[in-house]
Amino acid sequence: MVYSPLLEVRMAHCVVKEAEAILDKEYPVLDHGFVRLVDYLGSDQRIVQAARVSYGEGTKTYRQDKGLINYLMRNDHTSPFEQVNFTFHIKMPIFVARQWIRHRTAKVNEISGRYSVMKDEYYTPQQDKINFQSEDNKQGRSTEEVPQETCSEVYRLLTEERRHITENYHKLLDLGIAREISRIDLPLSTYTEWYWQMDLHNLFHFLALRLDAHAQYEIRAYGEIILEIVRKVCPIATEAFEDNMRFGKRFSQSEVQAIKAMINGEGNPLSSRAAEILMEKLNS
Repeated sequence: MVYSPLLEVRMAHCVVKEAEAILDKEYPVLDHGFVRLVDYLGSDQRIVQAARVSYGEGTKTYRQDKGLINYLMRNDHTSPFEQVNFTFHIKMPIFVARQWIRHRTAKVNEISGRYSVMKDEYYTPQQDKINFQSEDNKQGRSTEEVPQETCSEVYRLLTEERRHITENYHKLLDLGIAREISRIDLPLSTYTEWYWQMDLHNLFHFLALRLDAHAQYEIRAYGEIILEIVRKVCPIATEAFEDNMRFGKRFSQSEVQAIKAMINGEGNPLSSRAAEILMEKLNS
């Protein structure tokens, strides 16, 4: 019994019908951005084939394959997930791309402002995404609502600055100045594009970090779309990722001992700050 009607098997090649249906489909993100699935290699089936290669057995039943994938994820047996690869075409603001590129396991080809004239497209946050600086998080936003008049001032400042920069950019180009020089004052809100390829193991690591509530909203917006695309290609592996990585928690030795103590009715032996951190993990 082959485990999934979603798969059409031709020799060792995996074709996922739900994934085929969305190839090159443009998923809008933010105001001018998008994510497109350009290509994929492998599926849930490829993961179990790779895991079972040592004893010469491939796909079994859906239940057995699901159990195996969960076992692999739970016990950090990562190499079978590396057999699955995704290639995306992504358009995003430059400041998002600079956070993104820190994940160095990807293969990337980005549009070049040395060869191409950059489009006059800039990211502008929606009003509910304009926030004050958090007082207790140096890199985060406050949840305090920003008054309408302040938001209006933010939009005015952004619009005026971008109009001036855009005019100067095109003036430099019209003067015949090299594109690599003309571009240098373009803001971080300018949109860029790239082809981005990553294997499933490292992609899950990327998603675990960039879907976290502490990640910047703009990159989380891209992470949510990518997660749903990955789910169409590898639904079992994605479910295992969410159960074990995205919504699962890792505990230190002292935290494990504290949990055991509380289960046994002995109270929490941690310091007040350590106990607070543990409860944040358990409640998030």
